[in-house]
Amino acid sequence: MTEANLVVSEQQAKHFRQEGYFVLERVIPEGHLEALRSECQRFIDERDAEMDRLGVEKLDLDHKGKRYFVHAYEGSERVREFLFSELMAEVVRATLGESAYLFNEQYVVKAAEKGLKFGWHQDSGFVGYPHRPYLSCWCAIDDVTVENGTVYLLPYSRAGTRELVEHVKDEETNDMVGYFGDDPGDPVVVAAGSIACFSSVCFHRSGANETDQPRRVYLAQYSAEPIMTEDGSRVRHLAKPFLEGGKRIGNVV
Repeated sequence: MTEANLVVSEQQAKHFRQEGYFVLERVIPEGHLEALRSECQRFIDERDAEMDRLGVEKLDLDHKGKRYFVHAYEGSERVREFLFSELMAEVVRATLGESAYLFNEQYVVKAAEKGLKFGWHQDSGFVGYPHRPYLSCWCAIDDVTVENGTVYLLPYSRAGTRELVEHVKDEETNDMVGYFGDDPGDPVVVAAGSIACFSSVCFHRSGANETDQPRRVYLAQYSAEPIMTEDGSRVRHLAKPFLEGGKRIGNVV
């Protein structure tokens, strides 16, 4: 492809290296966007059923009827097609290079008029031990606004660091929080089909959903190398090969 046709511009790739993120507007093809939407509800229903079985209203980071973080990779071929698509390959090449793995994925859903806010954190804070930073692709399934709880990104230059910092667990929400400054960050206000791409050491947060519609996002995360457990005995989450020598491998569609 010529530089003019690349999804990620050199300027955006430079901003990622210098400040930790960039935003791509309206890049997810309609077919993939429809698939991500249609698969979302059944995974929420399954999570609700599990909480009902256990007799709880909160499970891990999920709060029934309020906020969900649910995985789809194992249960949806249509989601896997998106994860290993050429669009995501272009984003990953521009940020991680020519060798990459699918590290983790999940839907992030805030219910209408109930969705909880999510505190300042680095995604690497949930790993909690030294590792090579990875890429988070925050894919908007719905239009995202300040009112419905969009993500806010904090550039490296304003956070004062691009390193993993110690996080503290919020016992009320189970959130891990790592930034306690007063910078509000930059809100991502974009249409459905857009992607906020940020490093796992870029601080971000999100507000509550104050609208009458759910706010749905699909989060796809990729790493330049398999991320292992702290003792090195096994891979953490997923380590599905995606790029080798810049070419898509594995679940190529």
